[in-house]
Amino acid sequence: MTDYTNQYEWIERLVAHDTTSHRSNLSLIEDVETYLAGFGIESFRAPDDDGQKTNLYAVIGPKVEGGVVLSGHTDVVPVAGQNWHSDPFKVIQKEDKFFGRGVADMKSFPAISLSLIPEMIDANLKKPIILALSYDEEIGCIGAPRMIERIKRDLPKPMAVIVGEPTSMKVVNGHKGIAAFQTTVTGFTTHSSQTDRGVSAVEIAARLIAKISDMRNHNKINAAPQSPFTPPYTTMSVNVINGGTQLNIMAAKAIFDWDMRSIPDDDVDVLYKEFESYAENIKTEVREISNECNIETVRLTNAPALSPLEDNPAADLAKSITGHNVNEVVAYAAEAGQFQEAGFSTVICGPGSIDQAHQANEFITLSQVRKGTDFQRALIKRLST
Repeated sequence: MTDYTNQYEWIERLVAHDTTSHRSNLSLIEDVETYLAGFGIESFRAPDDDGQKTNLYAVIGPKVEGGVVLSGHTDVVPVAGQNWHSDPFKVIQKEDKFFGRGVADMKSFPAISLSLIPEMIDANLKKPIILALSYDEEIGCIGAPRMIERIKRDLPKPMAVIVGEPTSMKVVNGHKGIAAFQTTVTGFTTHSSQTDRGVSAVEIAARLIAKISDMRNHNKINAAPQSPFTPPYTTMSVNVINGGTQLNIMAAKAIFDWDMRSIPDDDVDVLYKEFESYAENIKTEVREISNECNIETVRLTNAPALSPLEDNPAADLAKSITGHNVNEVVAYAAEAGQFQEAGFSTVICGPGSIDQAHQANEFITLSQVRKGTDFQRALIKRLST
């Protein structure tokens, strides 16, 4: 009977590191570095600018072409405001489920990889397995590009990248892109009884938000029937807004955050330029009242979509191991599109369900951990022959 104890222990070990995106991930990285060094495996960092967060990658096996990257992010979303029934950073088991922040999204995948390091070494790999851990995926796939650049520059080219986001071990060869923006509107303050003299930043923000909604509806009406995505078009939404100080004061400032979830065929820059053109027209209008008025938008993140390709060795590899014959696509964004953009054949395939991601009492089933482990063991065998 196959033993999965090491996998469960590593899930507990990784979850115990509170790597919520607003915090550093260095404690987890140092834990992994020390563990790998115990096997004589050299690991490499690709840090952020201030060194408080870092990517990590390591090669197990020979440094030759044709290896496989096993990629996962180390950060998790916040637990604040969620009704957890247990300590989210201490894994507990109830019947056939493990509960804890990140067990599904997505610490179980790298936990399985780390638990199998001794098996990788004993297998006498002919092609390498490259372990890749990133930071700040949850806030816009910010960290991975630094690591991807280093892997592309410093290592022989791998034949496949497997990103272990939770897909219930289904093979996913397409995902939407994400671009996040913050728009700041500066108005002109007067008493609210003198609307002819002032400009309410909140009202201007409302007009801009309505434009974003109109653009989304336009995309919906013109969606391609054959699109495999759900929904089958590029979405745009505003989910954070702050503005104004008091009811009887024309609002001096309003700030709202919004994003685009783009299908591979849509050009984010074209859509953004449409929004910017609309904003420029409003800015010209309000500056007739005061030159202090302004509308400024900054792009916070821009992660590309993963395009479904007929020629995808990574997907073929994953399907040959899982036994699934169908490629699927997902609406969420991931780092897979960044690997593909850098020239790597890429697929998403990992244990756990995206339905549990970001939820209170997040869980992964034991059967998914076992399937994820069996998948990686089969990959080890494949790369050893």
